[in-house]
Amino acid sequence: MTNGTALVASGSAPALSEAIEQALVNGDLSKLSVEDRVRLYHAKCTSLGLNPLTNPFLYVNLSGKLVLYATKDCAEQLRKIHGLSITLIDRQRLDDVYIVTARASTPDGRTDESTGAVTIGNLKGDALCNALMKAETKSKRRVTLSICGLGILDETEIETVRGAEPVAFDDPAPTATAARGTVLPSNPRGLSLERRKDGFERFTALYGQAQKMGLKPDTLDGDISDQALVAAVNDLTERIAAAKEPASATA
Repeated sequence: MTNGTALVASGSAPALSEAIEQALVNGDLSKLSVEDRVRLYHAKCTSLGLNPLTNPFLYVNLSGKLVLYATKDCAEQLRKIHGLSITLIDRQRLDDVYIVTARASTPDGRTDESTGAVTIGNLKGDALCNALMKAETKSKRRVTLSICGLGILDETEIETVRGAEPVAFDDPAPTATAARGTVLPSNPRGLSLERRKDGFERFTALYGQAQKMGLKPDTLDGDISDQALVAAVNDLTERIAAAKEPASATA
């Protein structure tokens, strides 16, 4: 039970398009264009004070709808941003289920509690150890999201939700088998070679699209830094999205 209100969002999110607002109302992001998905992703991260380049959210098909779920990076950033302290206050076994209860507290004294449960059955050795640690992780992640007011699934819960299918894509009309990468994720220490390649491929596709629209985008140098590459991809994505807005919007 939460003591006090949930933590308020920080930052100022950019204005959302009508298509994004409709998707949020319907709880389904599958009908959004690449540009709108990127815009929504960044808006959500900005409102929470999260770094979008660390991939704090990923996509999942859930009951026929495309939604976001929180990753490990999301919970870790939220704990740091809000100075959260997490304490494991109870561990118990009920038949074949192992349950861990975690309590989160904020610097101003607010608290919240959540449980993490796993089925252990006849598990032994490393399999049992992993299950016990997973229960602890689930409880910590769930209480972090709860006290921050995020009513979304954590990645530790996805595999136990019937029909849930994680999705990664860059196609305007994504499916569960689409390719990866709407938002170009990275590691704070730099992009992996694979992600850097993805970045150049994404920029090349956007570059051709921008040229057809008469935007005259700048080219990239082969030795461009990871940070500049990510910025170039996101900037060109936003320019293309802005150019597609109805002319009446700027009249």
